[in-house]
Amino acid sequence: MRLFVGLDIPAPVTSSLERLVNQLRPTARINWSPTANLHITIKFIGEWPGQRLDEMRQVLGAIPRPGACEIEVRGLGWFPNPHRPKVFFAAVQVPAGLIELASAADRATAGLGVPLETRPYSPHLTLGRIKAGAEVNGLRQAVAVMPEPQLGRFTAERFFLYQSELLPTGSIYHKLAEFPLT
Repeated sequence: MRLFVGLDIPAPVTSSLERLVNQLRPTARINWSPTANLHITIKFIGEWPGQRLDEMRQVLGAIPRPGACEIEVRGLGWFPNPHRPKVFFAAVQVPAGLIELASAADRATAGLGVPLETRPYSPHLTLGRIKAGAEVNGLRQAVAVMPEPQLGRFTAERFFLYQSELLPTGSIYHKLAEFPLT
């Protein structure tokens, strides 16, 4: 099973993101993410044996809690850069508690054999994936002329262990465990 640790996005923020995506969708033919699937990844685990699922739950349940995190979704960006983008995203302003949680999850899962992250933690919401050679000038221009979008704020009070099921029509996420942040 393919696993990751993440935060849910509440309905008001999802609605803001959906309005933004609907506004931008006509500007580029990219693989737009269904807004119902949007989440903030804390730690990507990858393939994990089902018979070791309880072990993963126990380790995640034992990590130090940073307390509730105030999250703000504001601005847009491109990975790795706007000149050769592969991902178009909504930016997540990074509170210290979220960085602590990502670091704790990284260390805890490393104890089970999951590779440590080599890149700095960069929380975001993937709005679309861009295939090589896709024309995105219209999207770049639309983003350049719009004011920085304020897409919402929320308080994250729990995080989740998700299973990502890859289907021909896209990914489906299943919550396997819930953990309080306080």
